[in-house]
Parts: sequence; structure tokens; C-alpha cells
Amino acid sequence: MIFAQLKAYGWMVAAIAAGGLLLVQTGRLHFEQLAHQKLITTTTQASLKRSEAARADETKTAGKESTHATATQENSDAFTTSQPVRDAIARADLARVERLRLDADRRAATYRAQAQADDAARRDLADRLEAFDRHIVEGAGVVAEHREALARRDAEVVLLRGQIDADRALMAP
Repeated sequence: MIFAQLKAYGWMVAAIAAGGLLLVQTGRLHFEQLAHQKLITTTTQASLKRSEAARADETKTAGKESTHATATQENSDAFTTSQPVRDAIARADLARVERLRLDADRRAATYRAQAQADDAARRDLADRLEAFDRHIVEGAGVVAEHREALARRDAEVVLLRGQIDADRALMAP
């Protein structure tokens, strides 16, 4: 008799059990869908924040690059603009050296003429004076070369310092 009742009501129990399981599954599916929507929202918000941060960083970097380019150009222009002054100083020094050389040659001719009029002592004195004048001319030439090199080095130092400042401004946080 239990078997007959179980047979008679078994399909109802199975249907109720299946309905209960279906309800549980539907509830689980609903909560999974809510969790999935929450995950999508969170991911979208995080992506938006990253995009905004990247855009802000790009804007900041572009500003720094623009400032760096301007500083580099100004630095280069200052160096280029100062070149004619350095060239003029070098030309003036070379002209002075040439004048000194001509004067030394004239004095040497005068000393030789005097030495020919006198004896060997005067010739010796003329040779010494000529050597002295050559040393003066060589010294003036060396001074001119050093002055030109120093002026170029000073301009390069200013150029490099300006470039360092521009690079530091670019790298600053």
C-alpha cells in the first residue's frame, strides 16, 4: 500500500522537488547576474579612472616637453647669437698678432742694420732682440688662441648649463 501511495503521489513529490530545485537555481542565477553586473560596473569605472589618469599624465608630459623644447631652442639661439662676437674677438686678436709680427720684422731689419754697422757684439744683441720679438709674437699668438678657446668654452658651458636646466625641468615630477 505504501508502494501504491508512493506511486500515486511520487510524481507530485518529484514535481514539487523539481519546482523547489528550479526555484533555488533561479535564485542562484539571479544573484550571479547581479554579481556579474556589479563586476562589469566596477571594471568600467576602473578603466575610466585609468583612462583619465593616462590623459592627465599625457597632458602633463606634453606641457613639460613643450617647455623643454622652448628652453632648448632659447639655449641654442643664445649660443648661436654669441658666435659672431666670439668670431670678432678672434679676428681682432689675429690682426693684433699680425701687426706685432710686422713690427717685429721691421725692428729685426733695423737691428740687423745696426749690427752691420757695429762689431760682433751688436750682431749678438740684434739676434737676441730678434729672438725676444719672436717670443713676444708667439706669446701674443698663444694668448689669442687661448682667448678664443676660452670664449668658446664659456659659451659652451652656458649652452650646456641651459640644456641641463631644460632637461631637469623636463624630468621634474
